[in-house]
Amino acid sequence: MSAVGRTSRRLGSAGLEASPQGLGCMGMSEFYGETDDATSIATLDRARELGVTLWDTADVYGPFTNEQLLGRYFASTKCRDEITLATKFGIVRDINDPASRGLNGTPEYVRTSCDASLTRLGVDVIDLYYLHRVDPMTPIEETFGAMGDLVSAGKVRFVGISEAAPDTIRRAHAVHPISAIQSEWSLWSREIEDEVVPVARELGIGLVPYSPLGRGFLTGRITSEADFGPEDFRRGMPRFTGENFQKNLDLVAEVTAMAHTRGVTAGQLALAWLHAQGDDVCPIPGTKRPTYLEQNAAAMEIELSADDLDQLDEISPKGVAAGDRYADMRFVNIESR
Repeated sequence: MSAVGRTSRRLGSAGLEASPQGLGCMGMSEFYGETDDATSIATLDRARELGVTLWDTADVYGPFTNEQLLGRYFASTKCRDEITLATKFGIVRDINDPASRGLNGTPEYVRTSCDASLTRLGVDVIDLYYLHRVDPMTPIEETFGAMGDLVSAGKVRFVGISEAAPDTIRRAHAVHPISAIQSEWSLWSREIEDEVVPVARELGIGLVPYSPLGRGFLTGRITSEADFGPEDFRRGMPRFTGENFQKNLDLVAEVTAMAHTRGVTAGQLALAWLHAQGDDVCPIPGTKRPTYLEQNAAAMEIELSADDLDQLDEISPKGVAAGDRYADMRFVNIESR
């Protein structure tokens, strides 16, 4: 069966359906070295052909330029109705100092951010609107009350939350039903399995893993710190530097060896593992190249046996990766006050 023929996945209980695998668009505009709009557009074209139609962006990517890229694409192709469009708000960056980070979940910021994203994307409604990071200074009830108002106003269809602590997820969901939780989840980032995944399943919320390929590391194509260009944000991340880098290379070597026995790539094996975690899981591997998109989409056709899954658990148990996910871990698993 081709990727385009795969059954859609239901995310949450409010009615959201999406392709079984999505596309993270962040790298098309920032963070992973040089960008090329023409190649990115070709990637978007190929995603539509393959039925990879959950597209994920955020106002902070660029900042703003990733949403603008998708807006130009929708305007030129008239394909908006084919796409389940997800974007995010809540991380604040200064255009004059993009390295700075702040958080804002106030109701006024919710409203102005949504209107700005709608304008940049050139659309009337956002299918899935995430709180990108919880603002610890704003009660989550206020943030999600405003997000619920956006749904009532017809500007947003469904709401989500990213990198939130379990109790915060519960409180937000009590205000307005959450359709998707977006958190990092992969063979080398399994922390959410302890608390976030159980809470999601208790409440009937879908799971949208970002960085399901370990920011490209689980593909096996990164073998040296020299593989990162000067603008690549992975240069400063703990898992990609010093002794951690070599320890993590050893992990990837084991995944790669197993993949070879199955006749697939390491990245495809890593994605197939996530797909096997449940029908409520919809990973969004990011890429800006059609070739890698095709490889990722092919992972949806890989069936893993119980023995395969046991072997991967042995290779990559929880906590196996060396180093923190981010240099500053204050921006993940955030509790609301």
